[in-house]
Amino acid sequence: MPAMTLRMRLTLVHAALFFAAVAILLSVPLLAVKSVQQVGSGGPPAVTHPAANLYREILSSGTGPTVIAVTAVLSVAFGWLIAGRLLRPLRAITATAMDISASNLSRRLRPGKHDDEFARLGRTLNDLFARLEAAFASQRHFVANASHELRTPLTAERAVLQVALADPNASAATLRSACEKVLRLGDQQQRLIDALLTLASSERGLERREPADLGGIAAAVVRDRTETAGHHQVRLDARLETAPVTGDPALAESLIANLVDNALRYNVPGGWVQVTTTTVGGQALLSVRNSGPEVPSDQVDLLFEPFRRLGNSRTRRREGHGLGLAIVRAIADAHGGELAATARPGGGLDITVTFPRP
Repeated sequence: MPAMTLRMRLTLVHAALFFAAVAILLSVPLLAVKSVQQVGSGGPPAVTHPAANLYREILSSGTGPTVIAVTAVLSVAFGWLIAGRLLRPLRAITATAMDISASNLSRRLRPGKHDDEFARLGRTLNDLFARLEAAFASQRHFVANASHELRTPLTAERAVLQVALADPNASAATLRSACEKVLRLGDQQQRLIDALLTLASSERGLERREPADLGGIAAAVVRDRTETAGHHQVRLDARLETAPVTGDPALAESLIANLVDNALRYNVPGGWVQVTTTTVGGQALLSVRNSGPEVPSDQVDLLFEPFRRLGNSRTRRREGHGLGLAIVRAIADAHGGELAATARPGGGLDITVTFPRP
């Protein structure tokens, strides 16, 4: 059987209430007359009711079922009209929402004059449309930036190969140098693709959860980047305590690695990076603090968006793609963690990730 619409349900409720009210109005006078007749001495009732005679005539003439049927039809008709009147704002909201979702997310529903349930529903849908519009705009921005980042090394590879092939006197050393440049550009593409895959897998959520020690994972990451820190002339310190978590160890390692790599890459010669893991109130805490160029407070949140880099040209090194902190946020969200980042007064960032209780 087809499902009943909301209007039909409201119609049945209103019809039932209306029919019950009419039945009560019909039965009360008759009950009053019967009670008077029982009290009397067999003669005519001492008290008469003006409507009682009419009710008795209707019932005695055999038109009672007709009256009941007419009452039922009227109750259904009134219920249908009342339900339609009450649901008219909902139909308008539904039609407008369907048109907005199909054509233009920038449109908004008009709030009602009264602060009722329909007005609150309209405001809720407007907030939803605003978030969807922002999400689609961010997606378009992400796709455009990803296409640009992938096209840049491809263009460079094509230029290197064209120059090498256009030289009729190219030697083996020249061709070898061109091939080495193409390989380096290919490595750059591979790193970008790996970062995009990590970001996509992080945003999809966790497929498996297992116990892990955040301190042990951070120790391995710091150990692997000691040489890189020396290359950047940055001091890398670690204060690691046991910090149990439940999640994906590979993604947790990627989170810590991206934080440390970002702290090393966007630093200054003679600077420092400090990695700390601890447990507070049963929750594992990871903190990565670093020196570096000064970051405006209003740009800290923007750094966690894909392909965002610091505006200072001295720190915009081409070895990064601006995906590291976006991956960090995605992994933290996948683990149900809380990420907090603040700009240091002297330059650099303080980033803390709090994981839930294991």
